[in-house]
Amino acid sequence: MISKQVFNRMVYFYTVPYLVLLTVVLGMLYMYPKIELHLLLNSYHTSFLDTFFKHYTVLAEWPLYIVALLPLLWKKGKITLYYAISEVAGGIFVQLLKHLFSSDRPVSVFENSHLVLPLVQGVEMHHSNSFPSGHSSTFFMFFTCCAIVLAYYYSKDNKPHTLRTRILFNASLLLLLFLAALGAYSRVYLSQHFLSDICVGSIIGFTTPFLMFYFCERKLLKSKNKEIK
Repeated sequence: MISKQVFNRMVYFYTVPYLVLLTVVLGMLYMYPKIELHLLLNSYHTSFLDTFFKHYTVLAEWPLYIVALLPLLWKKGKITLYYAISEVAGGIFVQLLKHLFSSDRPVSVFENSHLVLPLVQGVEMHHSNSFPSGHSSTFFMFFTCCAIVLAYYYSKDNKPHTLRTRILFNASLLLLLFLAALGAYSRVYLSQHFLSDICVGSIIGFTTPFLMFYFCERKLLKSKNKEIK
């Protein structure tokens, strides 16, 4: 089981920053109308950012799934299984909500207004099933799984850690959260989703790995104990 000390660090350096970010996003959603907020978040474009976000967002379509298979190389198949269970559970929930709400994407909404929507050349635009964002869910799903697995193995020896190790662990958690948030924002930058879409997608992607770990932890412990022996 993740030790209380390590779990507290994970709370401080992954969960709390996420909740702060979520609070800021919810505040923005409350203060600004949807279209105005989208233009505000999408007002600054450069050729570098266009290229970066166009390629970074693709990570959620298949590269992250390939990375999730890497534990198999070290005979840690149950870690890959944990990624898969989390992604499938969250993905099913996202798809149910998408088809339940069947909301329009930004490009469709802006077609009926006089406002000009900044678009990135070479990006295929989607028009329906905007809420919630599946890409945002996948980004948060993957990196939250990484954070939990990192904390799990960080605590396995129950020995005091050096200052350097603690700093690297905490910095790694913050980096994982940043990468997840960056992937979610890419969907707004590319005008594939509104902020509300990525907000709910991130909540699903953030909570599902914790729920799945709660149910899978005993199996992971069993696997880990065999490895230690």
